[in-house]
Order: sequence, then structure tokens, then C-alpha cells
Amino acid sequence: MKSNPAIQAAIDLTAGAAGGTACVFTGQPFDTMKVKMQTFPDLYRGLTDCCLKTYYQVGFRGFYKGTSPALIANIAENSVLFMCYGFCQQVVRKVVGLEKQAKLSDLQNAAAGSFASAFAALVLCPTELVKCRLQTMYEMETSGKIAKSQNTVWSVVKSILKKDGPLGFYHGLSSTLLREVPGYFFFFGGYELSRSFFASGRSKDELGPVPLMLSGGFGGICLWLAVYPVDCIKSRIQVLSMSGKQAGFIGTFISIVKNEGLPADLPSTDYSCRNFKGNNLGCHNVSVSTSF
Repeated sequence: MKSNPAIQAAIDLTAGAAGGTACVFTGQPFDTMKVKMQTFPDLYRGLTDCCLKTYYQVGFRGFYKGTSPALIANIAENSVLFMCYGFCQQVVRKVVGLEKQAKLSDLQNAAAGSFASAFAALVLCPTELVKCRLQTMYEMETSGKIAKSQNTVWSVVKSILKKDGPLGFYHGLSSTLLREVPGYFFFFGGYELSRSFFASGRSKDELGPVPLMLSGGFGGICLWLAVYPVDCIKSRIQVLSMSGKQAGFIGTFISIVKNEGLPADLPSTDYSCRNFKGNNLGCHNVSVSTSF
């Protein structure tokens, strides 16, 4: 029985918001370590060293710096992503000449998710900027790159507005787009391929929570393996721009390769499956960090 589209949309958004909230509270410490190690690779020898130093320097609350903007980012991204995902599926159907209700292939679903992520990046970039800056505020202050200030969401927002105006919230937009668009192609592709594997000829809609969880985890691994170097560049641009004009994507990439080599793009790997619940797509979150 088909549900009312408005009711289904409300269910999808509510589920996405709940999943995003759960992801932030469980995965935020891993994300904080990831951003710190990406931005200040010389300060930390690995994940354990980063965890211990963060605890001794800032305390347990240091692992949850940037939680508020991270919550907003997850909820906003999921909402926009899946509102646009259905529309992009229709666009793909028109492009390939399918009927409105025709089922898309795994590759076509991956393309639709990739297109939708471009819209999600517009709401994700400002919130991730605030989150990353809060997560690395201690290192920026102790290294003398910025003066000591109040480490609150509002203080970071005011600083951005005062220094760069509203457009300042879009530092790192190009790298965010370069991460999200190919990343979600690999996520949706990996997710749908995994669901097809578990369905084994049956309808994908009949899969239980465990196959969906494993499919979501596989999709998340595909995403992060494909775009982690871009995420490293994005973190540096968004954080280091606090102390002055920061080089763009190409300039930051060249600087990293020249000064640290290609492995610098992989100081830690965060296989964090994004939170999704909508359009018959569910993703449970798996966060694992591995220090290289």
C-alpha cells in the first residue's frame, strides 16, 4: 500500500534526523581526532597519541567540540540530500528514457545520489566549517596562529561574519563539493550493489535490518576510501583560514605533497557511514579510525 507522499517525506526526514543525532553522539570523538590529525599532522603520532593528548589538554569535553554544528550538519544534509534524491532519480529516468515509476539500476541510483549531494554540500559546508574550527581551536591558539578567545559556536560564527562576511562560511566549498559529489556516487553505488548481493534475486525492500546495516557500512567504506584525501585538504583549508587567507584546493594539495608527501593525505581513515533513512534506503553507522 502506497503511503501519502507528505507523510512519507516526514517519516524520512524524522528518521534521518534521528540517525544523524545518533551518529554524532557516537562518532563525534572519532571525527574530532580525524580533523586534528589531518590539520596538525606534526603534533600527533597516531590515534592513541591524539586521544591521550586531547584528554590531558582539554578533558573529556574536548572529544565533543563542535557537536552542535555537527548535529545541524547531519540533520540538514540528510534533509536536503533525500529531498533532492527523489528529484534527481526522476531526472536520471528522463535522461535515460525510463518511465516515472521504473526502477533504476544500481549505477543509475549512484548517479542520482551523486547529483543530490551537490545540493546537500551547500548546507553542509557552513556547519562543517564551524565544527572543524571548534575541534581544532586549542591547537590554533597554542601554536600562536590565533589569539585566545571564547570557544563557543556563537564566538566562531561572529568571528567569521566580522572577518569575511556571510561568504566566509563557504571557505572550502570547492573541496566539499569535490568530496561529496564523487563520494556519494561511491556510497550509493556500494550500498545498492551490496543490497543486490544480499537480495539474491528477491526484492531489495524485503531485506532485514542486518543486511541493510552491512550494506550501509560497505557504502560508507567505499565513500571514505575514495574521497579521504579530499577531506584532508578540506579540513586544512577550513581550519587554517582562521589565521589568514588560505590557499585554495590546488594550492593546498601541492603544499601537502611538496612538504609532506602523498601519505600525508592519509593520517587517519574514518569509515563513517552517513546516516540515511529514506526512499527505501537505510544506513546504520559504523565509525572506525585507523592511523597510518
